[in-house]
Amino acid sequence: MQSNRLTELFSKSDSSAGYYGNYCHYITKLMESLDYNAVSEVSKCFLSARERGSTIFFVGNGGSAATASHFAQDLAEVGRKAKVKSFKTLSLTDNVPYITAVGNDYGYDKVFSMQLKELFNPGDVLVAISASGNSPNVIEAANLAKEKDGPTVGLVGFDGGRLGELCDYIVHAVSNKGEYGPVEDIHMILDHMITSYLTFALQNGKG
Repeated sequence: MQSNRLTELFSKSDSSAGYYGNYCHYITKLMESLDYNAVSEVSKCFLSARERGSTIFFVGNGGSAATASHFAQDLAEVGRKAKVKSFKTLSLTDNVPYITAVGNDYGYDKVFSMQLKELFNPGDVLVAISASGNSPNVIEAANLAKEKDGPTVGLVGFDGGRLGELCDYIVHAVSNKGEYGPVEDIHMILDHMITSYLTFALQNGKG
């Protein structure tokens, strides 16, 4: 198993409570290191998509697939909460029959891009979530979105990977390789940060 900061935190903890506290301190450190101007650019990208009636698609694998579903749902709820025009969102991680069919027949690398090929229109947005930034199916989806003239948002960790170089908007939780839990925590927090801000902004006429 690859050593990372969590191994160090465990070795320095004298109890489970101590480890939990150290873990939270580490998450706080990662949050403080984020580029909040980059987060702001993502929220502006979402607002622009809303104004032009474009769809915001979300993709990811494993824990990032769960975040994609959660983020898409939260963003779709912003309009209802703020009592204004809604965001059009769709998580491509949710159609299990389609994903397993494509994965079985064409290869797992195609499970998102084949959906996007039929659904993605110019001006639509792709949010690609990957701790490593190197998931082949997410990279392929981002390339297809760019080919179809849509903005791409990357939520990444570790060293950013290929996705960190490919996407138009990047929020990077800089961390050691293999620290999936902390990076996925940050990405989930970003969901709640962005959607709560957008709700308040639109309620107050700042959208």
